[in-house]
Amino acid sequence: MAIDRDKLRDRLDRATAHLDPPYAVVDLTAFDTNAEALAGRSGGKPLRVASKSVRVRELLTRALKRPGWHGVMAFTLPEALWLVRSGVSDDVLVAYPTAHRGGLAELAADPVLADAVTLMIDDTGQLDLIDAVRPPARRPALRICLDLDASWRPLGGRVHVGVRRSPVHSATAAGALAAAVAGRPGFRLVGLMSYEAQIAGLGDAPPGQAVLGSAIRVAQRGSYRELLARRFAAVTAVREHADLEFVNGGGTGSVAATSADPAVTEVTAGSGLYGPTLFDAYRAWQPTPAAFFACAVVRRPAPGLATVLGGGWIASGQAATSRLPRPWLPEGLKLLGAEGAGEVQTPLAGKAADTLRVGDRVWFRHAKAGELCEHVNEVHLVEGDAVVATVPTYRGEGHAFL
Repeated sequence: MAIDRDKLRDRLDRATAHLDPPYAVVDLTAFDTNAEALAGRSGGKPLRVASKSVRVRELLTRALKRPGWHGVMAFTLPEALWLVRSGVSDDVLVAYPTAHRGGLAELAADPVLADAVTLMIDDTGQLDLIDAVRPPARRPALRICLDLDASWRPLGGRVHVGVRRSPVHSATAAGALAAAVAGRPGFRLVGLMSYEAQIAGLGDAPPGQAVLGSAIRVAQRGSYRELLARRFAAVTAVREHADLEFVNGGGTGSVAATSADPAVTEVTAGSGLYGPTLFDAYRAWQPTPAAFFACAVVRRPAPGLATVLGGGWIASGQAATSRLPRPWLPEGLKLLGAEGAGEVQTPLAGKAADTLRVGDRVWFRHAKAGELCEHVNEVHLVEGDAVVATVPTYRGEGHAFL
């Protein structure tokens, strides 16, 4: 959708005039619009909210109250336990294998937690670690999900398209691991997950790179066709050993495509609630920008330049300009190639720089979603031209899970 950036800037400036930068805001109207749009793209299949992409309990709860959303995908076990104990959800899937012994001991000692949290595995060594923390005879059966590698390996495996995650790639391997889980006391296999990062997490229309975009789309089509068949085969093989409660897949960038896979029963999404800049490079659907952070102009080093305090909130992933925050309001600002976004100051160039005075705000968008919240203790929730609530981030509640 087209956004009138001048009106948006005016509204955010008025809403936060009483605040001193740097600070972060979430526009609730845009957040709710994105939540509704994502649910509409899921084909009636439930959406599991990715907590890593939100990292604010109040906003996780807000998403889960909306139609079409159910359950949380957490990124660490201690976080999952906290979300259950604090009442955010009674259905939390840990997205990655864990070696957190304290968290495993806590989970194994509490039947309520054991019934609410599902652990991810892709190797029997992870089961061995759990048993070493607390043997099966001294704990309730723990819920287990298998992580099926969703990368594409064409040309007989000589090419790898996707991320390096689970070693479980084939349906045969998935069935063998399922049999191993089913044959061990103290575990209950309830789910299978496969995250097609090369589709869900890779924009197919990178700005100014038409040839690359075409190549990405060709690879994504090939990967999707291959995964449809392999995921179905893997689910079939796993079901020979367990009655699966769910088959999870996808992410914000593939909600519609993943939902169309008959083998998938639920889809994960999270980044699309905030609408970070990486999702500007998708053709199928682009979320409305909902999360911003503001920095104050503190100097004017030369005509056509304005410098803000801070701004160097860099996203994880490959070391590339795509991971830099983007100055977004006022329109017409850009980072300097020689300096980028600095920890303590960030010079900005462009015609808009000459309109800025010392003390003015520059509004940035982060490249990724939840990582923004690692830089602030709270986010200000905006409706219209007013801050209607200020709520803590994970960091503000004293938690740095990773």
